Amino acid sequence: MTGTVYLTKEKAKEFEAELYDLQHRGRKEMAQKIADARAHGDLSENADYDAAKDAQALMELKISKIQQTLSRSQIINSNEFPDDKVYILSKVKIKNLKNDMELNYQLVSPEEADYEMNKIAITSPLGKSFMGKAVGEIAEVNLPNGLQRYEILEISK
Repeated sequence: MTGTVYLTKEKAKEFEAELYDLQHRGRKEMAQKIADARAHGDLSENADYDAAKDAQALMELKISKIQQTLSRSQIINSNEFPDDKVYILSKVKIKNLKNDMELNYQLVSPEEADYEMNKIAITSPLGKSFMGKAVGEIAEVNLPNGLQRYEILEISK
């Protein structure tokens, strides 16, 4: 995977804490699980041992992914961007022109996206349609339920 990963300082700290925990506590616990499973006897027919080794491989993959993300990360702050148009970290209030429903979102990197917290990725169809738009402009996006049109009502940090 190549390219810069844009993270807020808070998300970078979350990743660093998770990485530290996996590398120290996680690896130690995994080694203990493997040792316990190994103690059950014949490894060729030991499902606990196989499961522990699979879990270890998944944990190491997660460690590697977090390390790669952090190595490519650039810390960003919403104050670095003007608020006249929608940029990464912008908070937008939009109106669905089909049903007049008003929604609030914050545009973030894919690594920070959390739909339940109204944080949408700038790489998502919705996020892409908002990028670079100003208050009063219409964003059109093709969604599974058809073409949707949204008016940008407010932009803030």
